[in-house]
Amino acid sequence: MNILNVENLNKEYKEFKLDNVSFQLKKGYIMGFVGSNGAGKTTTLKSILNIVKPDSGKVEIFGKDFTSNEVEIKENISFMMGGTDYFTRKKVKSVTDVVKRFYSTWDDSIYEGYMKKFNLDPNKKISELSQGMRVKYALALALSHDSKLIILDEPSSRLDPVARDVLLEIVQELIEDGEKCILFSTHITSD
Repeated sequence: MNILNVENLNKEYKEFKLDNVSFQLKKGYIMGFVGSNGAGKTTTLKSILNIVKPDSGKVEIFGKDFTSNEVEIKENISFMMGGTDYFTRKKVKSVTDVVKRFYSTWDDSIYEGYMKKFNLDPNKKISELSQGMRVKYALALALSHDSKLIILDEPSSRLDPVARDVLLEIVQELIEDGEKCILFSTHITSD
């Protein structure tokens, strides 16, 4: 079963154009969305999620039109950009308290497990975290509710080699039950 169907997605800016992007992602699979910096990976992902309004095209997630069912569908999606660069003066635990309100399936035990695994201190301010630690924190937020579609935008680009290996192990573990799928954008082909 396809979890994600993208058909003829188009978005044009003054000096850039997404042109008829189409693909499908099945349950139980990881799809690497590979391209060089500036190729349109992030624009495509933001267009899929209606963060950027596409000019045309169709996006179905869980067999439903995304734009007509956006709130319901987003409850079952995890989306992570390369790092957490918002609310930098707030403590990690304060940001977490805000984020978890959006998900009825939020699981504190899963979140705490990732916080320990990544050695993250909930009492630190976001501004006190390194770029790599911000990525790990964003990943902890994204994976702490029972999402069936996980979209990771350049998650490994700011990580050291050991942390990249841990991330790739986590990604592999997430799909082992065959119920989830992951769209993983990167310019690092070894990932």
